[in-house]
This record gives sequence, structure tokens and C-alpha cells, in this order.
Amino acid sequence: MSEAAESLNFIEHIIEEDLRNGYSRQDLRFRFPPEPNGYLHIGHASSICLNFGLGIRYDAPVNLRFDDTNPAKEEQEYVDAIKRDVEWLGFSWDTERYASDYFQQLYDWALQLIKNGRAYVDSQSSEEMAKQKGTPTESGTESPFRNRSIDENIELFEGMKNGKFEEGSHVLRAKIDMNSSNMLMRDPIMYRVLHKAHHRTNTDWCIYPMYDWTHGESDYIEQISHSLCTLEFAMHRELYDWFLDQVVEPRKLRPKQREFARRNLSHTVVSKRKLLQLVEQGVVTGWNDPRMPTISGLRRRGYTPESIRNFAETIGIAKRENLIDVSLLEFHVREHLNKVAPRVMGVLNPIKVVITNYPEGKVEWLETENNPEDHTAGIRNIPFSREIYIERDDFKEEANRKFFRLKLGGEVRLKSAYIIKAESCTKDTDGNITEVHCTYDPKSKSGSGSEESLRKVKGTLHWVSIAHAIEAEVRLYDRLFIDESPDTHKDKDFMEFINPNSLQVIKGFLEPSLKDVEAGKRVQFQRLGYFCVDSDSSNEKLVFNRTVGLRDTWAKIQNR
Repeated sequence: MSEAAESLNFIEHIIEEDLRNGYSRQDLRFRFPPEPNGYLHIGHASSICLNFGLGIRYDAPVNLRFDDTNPAKEEQEYVDAIKRDVEWLGFSWDTERYASDYFQQLYDWALQLIKNGRAYVDSQSSEEMAKQKGTPTESGTESPFRNRSIDENIELFEGMKNGKFEEGSHVLRAKIDMNSSNMLMRDPIMYRVLHKAHHRTNTDWCIYPMYDWTHGESDYIEQISHSLCTLEFAMHRELYDWFLDQVVEPRKLRPKQREFARRNLSHTVVSKRKLLQLVEQGVVTGWNDPRMPTISGLRRRGYTPESIRNFAETIGIAKRENLIDVSLLEFHVREHLNKVAPRVMGVLNPIKVVITNYPEGKVEWLETENNPEDHTAGIRNIPFSREIYIERDDFKEEANRKFFRLKLGGEVRLKSAYIIKAESCTKDTDGNITEVHCTYDPKSKSGSGSEESLRKVKGTLHWVSIAHAIEAEVRLYDRLFIDESPDTHKDKDFMEFINPNSLQVIKGFLEPSLKDVEAGKRVQFQRLGYFCVDSDSSNEKLVFNRTVGLRDTWAKIQNR
């Protein structure tokens, strides 16, 4: 077997086998079929990357089809958000489709099933039908309406369509096999009555098709070659094929449903119902809250489309479900931002440093690289003056030999500036240090070429000039849940595992080059992490979100 063949995932092996057995590349067509009842999340990103990735690999079209068959939960807002997310991830669809495009065709086919004796109108309550379904080990019981005449079924079904009946009064069921070992084949519901306006068809329809009836037939209409879905739909494949049997025509391609394993992400939930609960109960500020696993939330937090695509490629496609540690996703955004994010300086927990031998009123503009990983990123100038801020944790009065930051009698280099030495400090009445007094070596300026500028000291600190610093609100985000699998506990609700420290809001002081930065801009605050300008930011008030730290601190916390 060639190395190229060995590198294929099992879905690609299926496609390659089909190409050897009669399919042509012109037959290949894929689709991404989200329901517009919420925002896309990181799990959807894997499916998007799979389907559109296959389209790219095989130079085949990929449809974006909205499974919009439940007007009670679907909105145009979600349609727009989904399209925005797919485009942001870097993909383009061939055709934009909607299941609602096919309502008339689906209705006509359902009418034909009634005429062929393969569907009937059931007038029982949902509770009665549920009792008659049976169990996995016991056969179901036939509905007393199962053998209605074709004419009566047609009349009732047309009445359902024309709005003559209340919700819950009738459903259309496929007539298959109440003894089937697959309970999905025990006369599944095809249509229900819903008197709700649809986001596209308004009140044109009073009946709406169920997922299993809609999905495969939509694939067939669009001539999708491979209908890829997650493992929970494996048992649906038999029904998918049965419905196709009722409508396929000779010489037309028959879609194939194939399943892959869902990749669950630790310390989060991806159920739309649970995500909606987080929104509605105010645990988060909305679907695009940076703590949410939604694509819009990740984008707002500062994740890049490249990092998400790389993550999806790394975890791959498999036949068994497993739990992926969120630190792998964080690794990929860290790796990509390291290459592309400009380095800037900001101090988030400041302590004042006065350089006593630096001339009062003097300001130097020091040259520094925007990104040492990308020399094409250019340089900028930052102001240096007598009074600066450094991080409070970067100074101690006394410290052991392993403390390489600033301590009394010790020296450090200020990034792109000078070497300074701590001489003394002042304290308030509670003993808290309020100010550190230092001296600087005028000959030690970075990049000056002097011997002193080349002198090695073990610590280098970031800083900002107090006179030039701009204030910003900085939102420090952490994982939303403290448990790696918050929705798998049978005896506890997932809401019990909410991390109370998932958001900390502080005031930071930043270098002045960030004054006019636009929303969405990603930067590295040197030595602190990667940050992104939030959409709440304005000219009057800068707001930054922490995307991810420079290192995986969570693992250290967990191992304490």
C-alpha cells in the first residue's frame, strides 16, 4: 500500500472504493446540512472541515443545505450566523439549499406513498403511539388506524396540509414493520401538524416533514453522493435507505449515508439545548460569549480559522467516539498566533517603577520588532521615560537564586530598553509595596552595539511608560466548566460544574501603539499571553479578551 493510501481516513477509503467500482469524480458531491436552530460549535467545525475538505480533495461541489423543517426553533438569525461561520473558516459552498425548497416535492412523494399503501394517517396521541412502539426486545403493536383506506388517508393528509386540524391531532406515518428489531423502522412519523410561521415559507404550510423523511430525499434531489453524519445516526441508515427505495429512479445516483464518530471536547458542552440554557439563564452573555464553544464565540475570543482547521485535521475522522482535551485546541491557536500575532507590551497588575537617574521629562522612542517570528512584520517605536509600570509579580524585596526577575540589589533588562537595578522600595501603611526605585545603565540600551548593551542579565521584563500608557478593560477568560465531562454525570446537572472563575475583568495599561486598534485584532502581550480586541471595544474604551496563555497553565493546576 502506498503512503498516500495509508494516510487516507476511512471515509476517503470508502470514496476511493466507490471510484474504483463505477463512480466517476463527476458523480461526487457533498453537503454540510446544519439545522438553523442555534449557532455552530466546535463539533460542527469538524464536520465542516470534513465535507468541505473532501470537496477540495476531489475537486467536487459541496452544498450548504439548511435542514429547516421545525419552524418552532429555527430563525433567520441562525441562518446568517451559520453562513458567516462557514465563510470565516475559509470555505465556499457550491449551492445554498434549504430543505424547505423541497416541501412540495416531499409532500407529493408522501402522497404517492399513501397511494402505494406505504403510509397512513394516525390519529392517536403521542403517548399512545409511544406505548405501541414496544421495546428493543419486544415487538410493537399496530395502530388501530394502520389499515385506513387509501382514500381516507388522502383526505386526512390533504386536510392536515390545508390547516383543518389542530396540532397533535394527526400525523402521517410510514407503514413499514412494527416487528422490526430496529425500532426506528416501526412505522416512523413522516409529518406532523404545526401552525407556526416558517422563516422562509411563512404560513404556506401547516404540516412539516420529519428529519428522517426529509434528509435522505433532500440528498437524493441534490444528487449528493456521500451523506456523512455522526454515529448517533447509524441506526437511521436503514430508514434512510427505505425512504430512498420509495423514490429513486433508474440512472440516477443513489446517495450513501456513512457515519463517523463525534469528537467530544473536554470541559465544555456542545448540545444546542444546553448551550441555549447557558444563554437564557445568563451564565454567558450570548451565543458568541468568548467562553462558549461556538465558532462565533471562539472567533470573538481570538481564535483563528487556521487554528480550528488544524485542530480538526489533527483529531481526524474515526469510527469510535473519544474525548479530546481542550488543551489540544489551545495548542493549535497558540502555535498559529505565535507565527502571526504582533508582540506588544501591556501590564495587567502594575507596580510603579521610578528610574531615579533617568532625566525628568525625557522621552525616548525605542525601536522594537513587531514579531521576531516574522521579520516581514516590520518594526515600531515605543516610548520610554523615567516612570514605568512593570508587573507586580516581577518584583520582590528578597528572593532566592531562582528568581530571575527584579529584586533589591538585582538587575534585569527592560525589553528593548535598558538594564535597571532595584535600589529601594516604598510601602503604604499596610506594608504593601507602592513604588520601586531603580537606577539604569545609560550604556546598556538594547541594539546600541555597545559592550554594555551586550551584557547578559538573566531576567527580561516587559513594561510600559506611565505617561504614555493607555488604559483598557481586559477580560481574562478561563474554561467554562471545571469538570472535563460536565454533561455525562447521571446524578448531577451539568450546570453544577460551572467554573465560577471563568471570567475575571481587570484594568490593564498598554503601550500607546494600541490606541486605535480595531475590533478583532489579535496580539501577544509579551510574557502574558495572546489577546484579541473585543467587539465591545470603542475609541473611548478599549476592551481586550485573553484568547489563551503562553503556556498550558491548566494542566499545572490540575496536577497540584
